[in-house]
Amino acid sequence: MFSRLREDIECIFERDPAARHIFEVLFTYPGLHAVIWHRMAHKLWGWGLHWLARVISALSRWLTGIEIHPGAVIGRRFFIDHGMGVVIGETAVIGDDCTIYHGVTLGGTSWKKGKRHPTLKNNVVVGAGAKVLGPIDIGTGARIGSNAVIVKSVPDGTTVVGVPGRVVQQRELETNDKRQAIASKIGFDAYGTTPDMPDPVAHAINCMLDHIHKVDSKMEEMCGAIKTLGAEIDTDKMPHLSACEILSGDDELAQERLDTGSGENPPEK
Repeated sequence: MFSRLREDIECIFERDPAARHIFEVLFTYPGLHAVIWHRMAHKLWGWGLHWLARVISALSRWLTGIEIHPGAVIGRRFFIDHGMGVVIGETAVIGDDCTIYHGVTLGGTSWKKGKRHPTLKNNVVVGAGAKVLGPIDIGTGARIGSNAVIVKSVPDGTTVVGVPGRVVQQRELETNDKRQAIASKIGFDAYGTTPDMPDPVAHAINCMLDHIHKVDSKMEEMCGAIKTLGAEIDTDKMPHLSACEILSGDDELAQERLDTGSGENPPEK
C-alpha cells in the first residue's frame, strides 16, 4: 500500500509543475485522495463487500467531486489533475501511467450488464471535458483532446480531437518516447505534448525536439570518438575540437591537439 502511495505521489511531481511539497500533495490534491479511497473500495469490492465498497465510493465522491465506481480497475501511477466532475464507470479498465483531467467521463452507452465502459491502455492522456463512451479500447500512448467525444476504439500512439472524435495525428511510439526524453531533459513541461496545444505549435515543437535528439546523438558519437584516442575527458568541460577532425578519422591531428592541450578547456592527462 505504501509503495503504491509513494508511486502515486511521485507521478504527481513528474506531471504537475504546480506541485511544490509532499505535504501540499498529500493534503490538497483531490485526485490523489480519490485514488486512495478507490483502492480501498476496490479491495472491498473484490472481497464481495459491495455495499460497504459503494459507501466508501459515495463518501469519496462527496469529499473530492470525483466519482469512481469501486468495480473499476485502475493501474499504477494514475493521476487525476484537478479532478472535479470526473466519472469512471464500473467496468472501466485503466492501465499504468495514465493521466486524466477534470470533467472527464469514462462511461457506458448500454444498459446491458457486462463490459460497457472503455479500456485505457498504458500512458494514455485524456484532456479536460472529454467523454470516452462504450466498451472501446484506447491504445497505448494515445492522446484524447479536450471536450472530445470518443465512441470508437483508438489505435496506439494516436491523437484524437473533436465531436465525434477524429484522428489528427498518428505518432510513432518510439519517436514519441525520444521526444518525451528530450523534453524532460530541457525542462519542457508535459502540457506541451498534449493535444490541448494547437497542432501547428505542437508540430513545430516536435520538429525542434527531433533536431535536438539528433544533435544529442552526434555529441555522444563525438565523445566516444575522443575516448577511443585514449583521452580522459570531463564531458561537462569538453575540449574545443573540430568535429570534422574527429569524425573524418584524422587521429593524428586530433591527438596532437589533445597532447598540446589546445582548446578552451584542455583535458587532464
